[in-house]
Order: sequence, then structure tokens, then C-alpha cells
Amino acid sequence: MSTTKKIAGVALAAALGVTTLSACGGGDAKDKSAGGTESPKSKTVTLVTHDSFNVTEAVLKEFEQQSGYTVKVLKSGDAGAALNQEILTKGSPRGDVFFGVDNTLLSRALDNGIFTPYEAKGLAGVKPEYVLDKQHRVTPIDTGDICVNYDKAYFADKKIAPPQTLDDLVKPEYKNLLVTENAATSSPGLGFLLASVGKYGEDGWKDYWSKLKANGVEVVDGWEQAYNERFSGSAGGKKAKGDRPLVVSYASSPPVEVLYGEPQPAEAPTGVATGTCFRQVEFAGLLKGAKNTEGGKALVDFLIGKKFQEDMPLQMFVNPVTKDASLPELFTKHGVVVEKPENVAPETIAKNREQWVSAWTALVVK
Repeated sequence: MSTTKKIAGVALAAALGVTTLSACGGGDAKDKSAGGTESPKSKTVTLVTHDSFNVTEAVLKEFEQQSGYTVKVLKSGDAGAALNQEILTKGSPRGDVFFGVDNTLLSRALDNGIFTPYEAKGLAGVKPEYVLDKQHRVTPIDTGDICVNYDKAYFADKKIAPPQTLDDLVKPEYKNLLVTENAATSSPGLGFLLASVGKYGEDGWKDYWSKLKANGVEVVDGWEQAYNERFSGSAGGKKAKGDRPLVVSYASSPPVEVLYGEPQPAEAPTGVATGTCFRQVEFAGLLKGAKNTEGGKALVDFLIGKKFQEDMPLQMFVNPVTKDASLPELFTKHGVVVEKPENVAPETIAKNREQWVSAWTALVVK
């Protein structure tokens, strides 16, 4: 999933940039060859990813101890920026595995041929609806839903029911209340545009956005500004005196507000309009030309393993893709289950993404 999306606490980890997370230390090791001489064999495996990647240190150390590999994490901005760098360095990648390409950008990665096919161990345990590449150039790792979030206190004070669907957002009672991200510069902004395409079709989404614009939707560059500055329901938005009680964020945002609340509230101060959502699926792949192919394969296996899958919800605020992974109580208590998110087929996104974004920009921003 990209990027700005894993919300709140992850920003602290993102500030570290390039990190080496190691239980083994020592960098490269040497193995004895049959002839008694030593030949270098890398024991470091490098994960190239977006700034929102995070994992519990103990979980990563367990993998390192069991596999013998040291994991180096190379954070490279948001998902789009990270992917662009890998396309530019195709064949001579900066690492061994790339994590963070989602279904909105998947076709771009595959068309540029940056991945080597690898059918991960444990793939049979992944829910089949998330396996979008039958050649196994990428492996699904997590899912998340881009949804409109609302400030519970605002709507309670005004005695107005919060919106629940995309149709609701164009009604007069919600005029000048919504802030969203730019679809040309932001992953959640693009996801919200795709939600409208999924709901209203290629012939209807422009009319919907015309109505949304007439109803006072505000567009900002990215999630951080929308959620932590303009949205009145978040901790950051309250400090910044944000005055928009509706924001495009994630279905997992309410648990984050609880987890990082000071003091921690009994209930989330924000809610989710479950009829406004677009589902993202995020993937990892073995980079073509990787220096440590075997280490890369082991790392991909780890990412769909039970330990990592159950660690993700409170580290990156996303949902696991494996059938046997359990969710933490805080995540299930304060999050929501989106039963019917909007979806657009990856091949349809690939064919139309650029023209949709261009048309959206001309209609809404200019």
C-alpha cells in the first residue's frame, strides 16, 4: 500500500531513512568452498521499500537468527517514488526485494520487468483473491481500505448523521466538510478517485466529481496535510485547528487514534464511512539482478509468514493476506470491516490511470 498511509506512529520510524535491522551483525560472511578456499557469499539481504514500512524488532531478529541473513531496510520515499527509482535502476537494483507496489501501480512495475518470478513458500496460505499475478513476479503481503473518515464529535454536536456512502458526500448537509488528497500526487487521493470510478463507471465518475467540487471538496497535496492538519478529528488536526470533519484516509485510522492517544481513549474519536472505500493490495517481489537471490527468496517467504503477518496490523496498520493470521484486539475493536469495497481491475487501471488522473486534475484542481 504505499506510503503516507500507515499513519501516525510510523512517521517516527520513517524519519530513520535507510536502516539496518540486524540480529546477527557483522555484514558479509564467508563460506568454505570444496577446495578449502573461501569465496564471499553475502549474508545481507536488502529490502527496498517505502517510508511507512515497519516491523517489530524481535520479529525481524527471529527471522535473522533462523535464516542467517542480516536484513537491511532501504526506505525510499512514498511507494510511487520508490518504484520509480527501481524502474530507473532496472537490472542493477539497489536491493534484493522490493516491498510496497500496490494494485494501483502494479501494471507499471510488471510492464517494466523489474521482478524475477518466484513462487513463495506459504503462498497456498494466502487468500486467492489477492494473488493478482499468476506468474508470481509479485507476492501479496497486505491489504488496506482507503475510506472517508469522520469526526464523531463534530457530527454529534451538529446532530447530523455522518455520511456513509459516496452518494452522501454530494448532499447539501456535507457541503464544505470534506478534504481529500491530490490524485496526481497521493496514493490515498488516487485510491479515492478509483473508488469513484468503481462506483460510477468510466462514464459517470466525472459527473460525480463535478458535484463533489460544487459541494466544496478541498484538495491538498498529500495525506499528512489532509489528515494531520485539515481534519478536525485527528490528534494532529486538533492541534492544527483543522476545520474539515471529513477526510480521505484509511479504515485502519481509528485504531491508530486510540493506540497513540494521550491519554488512550476508550473509543476511537473517528469513524469510517464504509460505503466510500477502495481496497488496496500491496505486494513484494524479488528484484531482477538481485545480488542475493536466495536471501531475497527467504525474505519474501518471511513476509507472508505468520509472525510477520500478525505483526503488521499495529506496525503498519494494514490487514494480513494469509488465512491463518489473527488480528490484535485493538485493531478489531476500533477498526471496521469493509464488506464491499470498490475495486477496479489492475488491467483497467493500467490502461486508464494516466488519462483518469489528467482528466481529474483538469476538472477538480485547475
